[in-house]
Order: sequence, then structure tokens, then C-alpha cells
Amino acid sequence: MNSYVEHANITVSNLQNTIHFLQTALPDFHVRGEGSSELYDWCHIGTDTSYIALQEVVIDKPVERIPYRQLGVNHIGLVVSDAQSAAQRLHEAGYEEVSFDETHPARKRAYFFDADGIEWEFIEYLSDEAESRNDYTL
Repeated sequence: MNSYVEHANITVSNLQNTIHFLQTALPDFHVRGEGSSELYDWCHIGTDTSYIALQEVVIDKPVERIPYRQLGVNHIGLVVSDAQSAAQRLHEAGYEEVSFDETHPARKRAYFFDADGIEWEFIEYLSDEAESRNDYTL
């Protein structure tokens, strides 16, 4: 068996906002499970084989962070079948685009912020060949 990422766990300010964002970009994502504890509400949203674990907490003090310069998650990348369609759905829903990159011959990438300012990357691979997909010399 090959290793793979099964899930990532992130804290958000509002579960429903993040669920809406993810299901807008990725209509095949479904809530696999959800619940509450004394500390937070949570849900697992994704497919049958991988998911994003979300937990909602009350933030009593905003966290200021410079992405790509300080510790923390910079973005989360998810493979999609059509990056342009995902971007269009997110635009129509009012989400902020960071960038759309079509410069690589084997992949397209759309970057968007969710309501919490978390950056998400949606990657469409144009080749099944690992060598092409993973060519970083371009």
C-alpha cells in the first residue's frame, strides 16, 4: 500500500461557512460525520477516502499572521477535475480569488480565500504522467 494523506484538521470560525465554501468548489464533497463536544462543534467533509476535519471554536482574540513568512498553514491543495469550473463557482458565490495559474503544461491551479481568510488551492492535472505533473523546472 502507498502512503497518502487521509485528512487535515483545521480550526475555523464558522463550520457552515467553510462547508459552503468547500461544497461550492467541490460539489462531490459531503459531510461524512459531525458532532459537538464541550469545547467545539466539528465535522468531517470530503470523499469516502479523504477529508478535511473542521472544528469551530470561539475566537476571543484575532490572530495576525503573515502567510508564507510565519509559522502556520499557508494553503491547502485539493485536486479537482476542472479548475476553471471550481473557480467560476467560487467567483459566483463571492469568494476572493488569489490567483489562477495556467502556465504549467501539466496542471492548472486556482487559489481562493474562504471566509476566514484561509487560502485553498484547487489543482487540475492535465496529464496522468507523474513526471509531467511533478515537473518543477518550468
